Amino acid sequence: MQNVIVTIARQYGSGGREVGLRLSEKIGVKFYDKDLITMAAQKSGLSSDALQNADEKAANSLLYTLALGSSIYNHGVEHVNLPINDRLFVVQSEIIKELAGTGEGAIIVGRCADYVLAGRKNLVRVYITSDFDNRVRAVMARHELTENAARDLIVKTDKRRANYYSYYTGEKWGRADKYDLVISTDRIGVEGAADLIADYAAMIH
Repeated sequence: MQNVIVTIARQYGSGGREVGLRLSEKIGVKFYDKDLITMAAQKSGLSSDALQNADEKAANSLLYTLALGSSIYNHGVEHVNLPINDRLFVVQSEIIKELAGTGEGAIIVGRCADYVLAGRKNLVRVYITSDFDNRVRAVMARHELTENAARDLIVKTDKRRANYYSYYTGEKWGRADKYDLVISTDRIGVEGAADLIADYAAMIH
């Protein structure tokens, strides 16, 4: 299944990253998440720390939003004239397209990858979800947070991801019709979700 491209959008605390890692082991395709920041830093010459702070965050420039519209990537503007968040998005989008073009396949988490790679026949677009209370418990355990702190972090992170997706694509994050698979990890867990995606990818590959 070397040529399959799987993009994973995920609610915070739903286990989406873990699903991607497990899927990578199952089907032998490389997993990309934070390493896209390192690759973007190498490609752009920008500081990795600065890009880390901008990762999956929409630019705060209202003027750029008004001038360029909701989908900056499609306007072909020069990277150097953009806020760092926009420069990161453009560079990461270029890298994502390059990865998809190698023929080796890839599993990519976030970064509007489903939008960037839209139309490819070997693309599987996945959205991972989970019950809010289950996500609260997962985030509390992962980060040793109180229940209220975990709830606040989930709400803020999901809102940031939704704003990021809307800002760069002009579309709504999490809409079922934008994905091939919408999977809840509540009853089947990370392993079951990875199995479902692998089975689906095998059927269309």
